Amino acid sequence: MAQITTAVHEPRQHDTREAVLFGGVYGAVLACSMVAALSQYGHTSRVSRRYDAIWLLVTACASALAHGYAHYIAERAPHRRWDALRALADEWPLVTAVLPTVAILAGAGWGWWPADGVEDPAFLLNILLLFGLGLVTARWSGRAWAVAVGIGLVDALLGVVVVVANAVIK
Repeated sequence: MAQITTAVHEPRQHDTREAVLFGGVYGAVLACSMVAALSQYGHTSRVSRRYDAIWLLVTACASALAHGYAHYIAERAPHRRWDALRALADEWPLVTAVLPTVAILAGAGWGWWPADGVEDPAFLLNILLLFGLGLVTARWSGRAWAVAVGIGLVDALLGVVVVVANAVIK
């Protein structure tokens, strides 16, 4: 009599480099988009900048939770007890990528620099972050410097698209 065996598939573990690139790019584009959305209404007081910083952090955490949960439920394999928490914890690069923008907004809210006009430094920071993420991960993958710079520029273009879209929409 033939024996029936069922394969138990382990949930896919994402490579740390893959998670840093994906979460970092997602977080930097999210930060650009949020700064564009929050600056749309012209609130430039210190209080509003502190609120903007908190709102960006809450949005990043909610996005990370949603994305981690989506990864968890998308796996068709049986799950172990802590797999859901592990899926959520794997989203740390997304939240980490928005922290520099949170710091810019919070710093403006605390009076470290003017609250008016922090959008441009925030956009520039995120565009540089996108470029750096593309460059570093391409080099990690063994790509030549010229190719890595090209990949960094394409990643940075994502942030530029957000900035241009914000300017056109305003």
